[in-house]
Amino acid sequence: MKQTTLAVSGFEKHGRSTRKAEFLARMELLMPWAEFCALIEPHYPKAGNGRPPIGLERMLRMYCIANWFNLADEACEDALYDVAVFREFCGFDLGEERVADAGTLLNFRHLLEAHNLGAALFAQVGDLLQANGMKLSNGTIVDATLIAAPPSVKNQDKARDPEMHQVKKGNQWHFLNPFLDGMKLHIGVDSASGLIHSASVTAANVHDLNPYLDSHEVPNLLHGNETRLYGDSAYRGQAQRERLREVAPKAHDFTNRRAYRNSPLNDADKETNRRKSAVRSKVEHPFLTIKRLWGFTKTRYRGLAKNANRAFAMLAMLNINKWGRPLAGEVRPV
Repeated sequence: MKQTTLAVSGFEKHGRSTRKAEFLARMELLMPWAEFCALIEPHYPKAGNGRPPIGLERMLRMYCIANWFNLADEACEDALYDVAVFREFCGFDLGEERVADAGTLLNFRHLLEAHNLGAALFAQVGDLLQANGMKLSNGTIVDATLIAAPPSVKNQDKARDPEMHQVKKGNQWHFLNPFLDGMKLHIGVDSASGLIHSASVTAANVHDLNPYLDSHEVPNLLHGNETRLYGDSAYRGQAQRERLREVAPKAHDFTNRRAYRNSPLNDADKETNRRKSAVRSKVEHPFLTIKRLWGFTKTRYRGLAKNANRAFAMLAMLNINKWGRPLAGEVRPV
């Protein structure tokens, strides 16, 4: 067995910065910690006669770690013991103290859920970005993505989550499983910048009786000053155009044309759809980060409200990750 060197004590000779460390260093600079803590602080436990609460910013940082790396409460606690850059980011020194346990993180998450603070964080990020020079254009792209709910019944009630529902898209059940329930995350994205300015969460089957599954959520995804609305063919139809006139009277419908039986798209329609899709592609980028990079492909908690709180908080973090440089005093190079 080789003799242990001083590298295990932090004197590494051949170390390098990992992508994980670089990401955390970036978010350390971009996250508006003071503003977020000020938003949560009125609801956070105060020191009393019992054990003093862990610092609010530490718990917020631990909550961010859990979301960015798709960790359950217990897994997040274990990861902080295992990964030095996680402890450094959260400010835990194992020579002086223990890491906050999973129960403490659970209580913090429940506090955010009870006061709908995920949505409040998302709204605050939008306000901060616009106050620092971010401007919304006159175009909005709308889209939705399915977040699956595990079909397992291995829980106290021996039943699937009653607030999640199965959904059928086209002629097949999503994920080829008629018993797979879930929720749907709807977002409105600025067509020029890609900033997410609006969002809503529904059960996956909320529009199953409508052939245009997602169009009913459009009023919740617009800021009202649009002159263009982009979306896929699920957002077309007379009812959709009537809703659009009510919410954004100046907006023109730039959703993709839809082919029908015995009425295929001609070449001009296909070319028009391609140009619209080049703009509409911006709405897919947030789904890539949330689902593929940050791992939110399945609901972790029971009930729409808990999972919606996580979704809104992640959208806030995503906007900061992509557009938060002005908050850190950085200027985009010309």
